[in-house]
Amino acid sequence: MSNPEYSSPKNHVQSTPGTAEPPQAGAVPMIIRRWRRDDLVRKGSLVLRGLAFMFSLLSFIIMASNKHGGWKDFDKYEEFRYLLAISILSTLYTGAQAFRHVHEISTGGLLFKQQVSALIDFAGDQIVAYLLASAASTAVPMTNRMSDNVENLFTQSLAASISMAFLTFIMLALSALISGYKLSTQSAYI
Repeated sequence: MSNPEYSSPKNHVQSTPGTAEPPQAGAVPMIIRRWRRDDLVRKGSLVLRGLAFMFSLLSFIIMASNKHGGWKDFDKYEEFRYLLAISILSTLYTGAQAFRHVHEISTGGLLFKQQVSALIDFAGDQIVAYLLASAASTAVPMTNRMSDNVENLFTQSLAASISMAFLTFIMLALSALISGYKLSTQSAYI
């Protein structure tokens, strides 16, 4: 069984020197699908970074405002200070990345070369995500011990801050998947 598209001489287009061959009938839909996929990846990355920024900002604010006097001050415990520091770092990173993505989408211009940008996204997402996982997992045991003894606004605020840090971790982990995809397609097309 032969393919009539390839065996028929009337479908063959000869190009003269200096002119490009017209795209095949299947090439245009493939290009359009790629553009749509790239647009979806760009917008999905922005949404994930925006959510990560919101969750990390909430984690930072909730932990920083969790001072109720006596033993109920977060800064008396190094686990919670570590979570606050990583939440601040995450807020700065995700805010800068979200700003960069908004700038690139709105203006169409790049702040960095595409390869450099993809590498920064991939490495930065993973580093910050793992720092968040580390900070949240460090704060959980102390919060659980405190909650076993007494349940109050202090321990509930600690749990809320840890939850927001964990949600930030999830958003950055998903963003790292997209960044890895973008990094792999960058090297494939260059």
